[in-house]
Amino acid sequence: MTLELKGVSKVVEGQVHIHPTDLRLEKGTMNVLLGPTLSGKTSLMRLMAGLDRPAQGRVIWQGQDVTGMRVQDRQVAMVYQQFVNYPAMTVYENIASPLRLMGVSRPEIDRRVREAAELMRLTPMLTRKPLELSGGQQQRCALARALVKNAGLVLLDEPLANLDYKLREELRVEIPRIFEASGAIFVYATTEPEEALLLGGNTATLWEGRVTQFGPTPQVYRQPVDATTARVFSDPPMNFLPVRLAQGRLSYGDSHAAAGALAGLPDGAYLAGFRPNHLHLHQPSADAIRFDTRLVVTELTGSETFIHLDHHGARWVGLIHGVHDLALDAALPVWLEPRHIYVFAEDGRLVTPAPYALAA
Repeated sequence: MTLELKGVSKVVEGQVHIHPTDLRLEKGTMNVLLGPTLSGKTSLMRLMAGLDRPAQGRVIWQGQDVTGMRVQDRQVAMVYQQFVNYPAMTVYENIASPLRLMGVSRPEIDRRVREAAELMRLTPMLTRKPLELSGGQQQRCALARALVKNAGLVLLDEPLANLDYKLREELRVEIPRIFEASGAIFVYATTEPEEALLLGGNTATLWEGRVTQFGPTPQVYRQPVDATTARVFSDPPMNFLPVRLAQGRLSYGDSHAAAGALAGLPDGAYLAGFRPNHLHLHQPSADAIRFDTRLVVTELTGSETFIHLDHHGARWVGLIHGVHDLALDAALPVWLEPRHIYVFAEDGRLVTPAPYALAA
């Protein structure tokens, strides 16, 4: 069972929403669409589902071209951010509703509803109405209604975005378990890199209607092919610094001997990238590079501190362990180890991966 997008694009009133895209999703895989709002995640899902017809390209399902096939005739289930349940029906009736529309026999409906309810841990709530459930239980009911169809393709469009933190964490743990039990192709859209890492599987990063990279989630995170992918797959976003190499020296306003991923590269202009958690307030090693910055804002999260920095007009973010009482608008030196630096060409392509990236 596979879903293939071959050169699929979407154009609305002359505006390109999805640039020509090739993707191949295999049976029994979790596939995350990761990107900011308006990057094209929902548009791409609608093309997969058959809710929209591509401007060009083909959608292949199990070897069959289904580009012009109605969504009702496909093995597709979709759950949206604004989950919908029928308030006048019980949980049982909500889950059973698509099967009744499909003309499934009563004994088969009962079997499949109870199987889906058990999978979603809803068995004790089958006689309740949706408004008698918690937000997480209501979302599980919507998920059960999607899964009960035995769809080969399950599309989840930011399904946890409207839930509180505790419920999101609960369902983030449960969704991979549900996915493994169903054997379907799951496609899960999110704006949160942390959620993609928790879900695992494969990740496609999206930016302005383009899939910038697709592959196993840890690989895409650790080895982004370009600066755009690195920016998308980092929260807070990756910090960048234009640098120039000449005769083994690194110039970025100051000067430092080239080391780490920068050592041995040809002379020229590059873009150095580094994640917020790799900045330090104290020198961590002898080869660490010092940057003189100005502290703009601090955000305390309890066990960690986000520091917003100004480095010669460029805004950086650092993620520092612990709670720190720092003077705002004051000079603040920070350190970065060369082994944590990603090096990109001026056009954004990855030149060489950071050596530390494989284990980060």
